[in-house]
Amino acid sequence: MRHGNRARYGPAVDADGHFGADVAADYDERWAELFQPDAVEPAVELLAELAGGGRALEFGVGTGRIAVPLAQRGVEVHGVDLSRAMVDQLRAKPGGAAIGVTIGDIATARVDGTFAVVFAVFNTLANLMTQAEQVACFRNAARHLEPGGCFVTEVGVPELRKLPPGQRVVPFRTSATGWAYDVYDVAEQTLTSNYVEVVDGRGEFRSFPARYAWPAELDLMAELAGLRRRERWEDWTRRPFGNESRYHVTIWEKPRG
Repeated sequence: MRHGNRARYGPAVDADGHFGADVAADYDERWAELFQPDAVEPAVELLAELAGGGRALEFGVGTGRIAVPLAQRGVEVHGVDLSRAMVDQLRAKPGGAAIGVTIGDIATARVDGTFAVVFAVFNTLANLMTQAEQVACFRNAARHLEPGGCFVTEVGVPELRKLPPGQRVVPFRTSATGWAYDVYDVAEQTLTSNYVEVVDGRGEFRSFPARYAWPAELDLMAELAGLRRRERWEDWTRRPFGNESRYHVTIWEKPRG
């Protein structure tokens, strides 16, 4: 599911979860493809459209990959993140200091006021390690939404069809200097995304846990939070979601009445 781009919002290894200073320092470079215009602009366009003239709240603001350009579009943006180290990187960017940030867990942290749109991009939701925490996140989003507001997530679709009987590992990146693979625990509905890199003859290993959920399960979580699904697409360019889609961008709406 290509995790590792967001702070972990569950039992933490340290105060910053799995995204301490060592990860935050080179985060933008390590995930450079996520910062390219074709990855950022469609997301910002959709979120700005949903925000209208209202405020936006990002769950898992990180180094500001989406929050900064969204704010540059004139949208007032606030963020929540567990990792102070990641937020320090946000603060160092042009325009980053103007974005308000609440340090805390996206399932429970409270921010003053209400928002036209709350969003969690690129598997942030999956970093909550239990179903109960994920349900709490939906409820937290609903609490922060104004009537008619939207909760938007971008989440991977579990690749269980790639697992023949007896196999738990799905590789998703290989090169001469590194490889990456997901290890599934189907019984617990969790996985770890593992990254191995060799630089100048020395190896580095990083592992990030996640809890995967089917789109239909997320729809039920939204219903429990009093939200209803408005749209589901394969990606931010609004391509139709289908049987072979590896990700989905879903919008749930808070009723007006």
